[in-house]
Amino acid sequence: MIQKSEIEHPKSEIKKIAVVGPESTGKSTMAAFLARHYHTVWVPEYAREYCEKLTDVPTWQDEINMFHGQISLEKELLPTANGLLICDTTFITVKIWSDHIFGKSPQEVLDELPKHHYDLYLLLNIDMPWQEDPLRDFPHMREHFMDVWYKELDTLNARYVLITGTGQERYNNAIAAIDTFLKQN
Repeated sequence: MIQKSEIEHPKSEIKKIAVVGPESTGKSTMAAFLARHYHTVWVPEYAREYCEKLTDVPTWQDEINMFHGQISLEKELLPTANGLLICDTTFITVKIWSDHIFGKSPQEVLDELPKHHYDLYLLLNIDMPWQEDPLRDFPHMREHFMDVWYKELDTLNARYVLITGTGQERYNNAIAAIDTFLKQN
């Protein structure tokens, strides 16, 4: 079981920005871009690396493993952040996928969601074309998962900004959202 002290900011001045959204919305590319722009580090999506090694569909235990892996990776990289930690998704994706595939979420994930704070979520819109990828499964359900993301972020009372547009416009919108957040905090 993860202890609360393990998931709190070890350096309270670090602001955590989560880049989230449905499949094929450019989260990884956006996270890497923002980290370069703000001269900091980004936390890759642990589930991607984990799933690339699987030879079968993810199991319930795999979802739990991905939850722990994402938390550990974030904890490992947080001390190296330069004012901002950019997170390519969060373990909330474990809840979303578990709910969709298994009809429920691991209790430890549910217990940790309200405790694991992000200062700002950038919710990437589905206004980009779908890009095929062996780890993506639901091109026909993008609107459904967009609605799920809204619901999950609202349930957490999370501070989030919808990021729209394509190409440089999308990046500029993300920078503007973070800059506005930083000026207000």
